[in-house]
Amino acid sequence: MNFRSLEEFWPFYVTQHSKRSTRRWHFVGTLASLLFLLYSVLFNLWVLFLVPFVGYGLAWYSHFYVEGNVPATFGHPVWSLLCDFKMFGLMLTGQMDKEIKRLGKRPVLQGF
Repeated sequence: MNFRSLEEFWPFYVTQHSKRSTRRWHFVGTLASLLFLLYSVLFNLWVLFLVPFVGYGLAWYSHFYVEGNVPATFGHPVWSLLCDFKMFGLMLTGQMDKEIKRLGKRPVLQGF
């Protein structure tokens, strides 16, 4: 799938995270990655190696075993990362459910 902008990609990204538990796994993965990043900068740079494994590991688990789809990261790695941070921020502020309602029901598209 070809997207021309991040704004165009965002609704697709949300459809790929339709289950609340998938979004929660992403939230935990992003938070853990940020904490590992902070720890690595402050105390031990070797921990930096673990940052992507923690974040992507938990997120990908949720796609394969909870959501039942292929992570959007495989086809759009940069936009997926940016949207993950956007979703994290919306969840942190309690706005993600409102965003899902704003976007309305859209077809779940598979593939790249």
